[in-house]
Amino acid sequence: MIEEIKQDAEERMRKTVASTRDSMARIRTGRASTALLDHLSVDYYGTDVPISQVATVAVADARTLTVQPWEKHMLSVIEKAILESDLGLNPATAGEVMRIPLPAMTEERRVELGRVVRQEGENGKIAIRNIRRDAIHTVRELLKEKEISQDEEKAVESSLQTLTDQYVGQITEVVEDKQKEVMEV
Repeated sequence: MIEEIKQDAEERMRKTVASTRDSMARIRTGRASTALLDHLSVDYYGTDVPISQVATVAVADARTLTVQPWEKHMLSVIEKAILESDLGLNPATAGEVMRIPLPAMTEERRVELGRVVRQEGENGKIAIRNIRRDAIHTVRELLKEKEISQDEEKAVESSLQTLTDQYVGQITEVVEDKQKEVMEV
């Protein structure tokens, strides 16, 4: 019973760290990244699908993405989706390939994105602490029902705290790495 609680908490914490990493990947930095377009979808025969399912998205160089749709008529649809997004990108179509130059970020924009990165990290840490709280609550319920001893409860709380510290540390590392990336000129 206790092991199941700890395993469940650890699994949920691992997923939280992965989710935080994913949300960080979507935050634009000075470098080109295919993750920048991951959340954009286009209309493909009446169905909304991610751009990556109708085209090849690649990094041409540090400041340029290329998008090559598998069907030529999708070029204008993809271009429209990129222009309507809040990314501030201006794609240029050349034949069957779309080039998307990433404009250099201003210092003000970098600072703003740094705040967004910190906030995303804080949200991840809060989620991990909530997972710990839920697990400890479950353990205390077991103690009330006399299914475990106080010593076992303290041991589980201690190991949950260790897990929490470990995963909060991972999120801190992700945030620090992303902030360095954002502040790079």
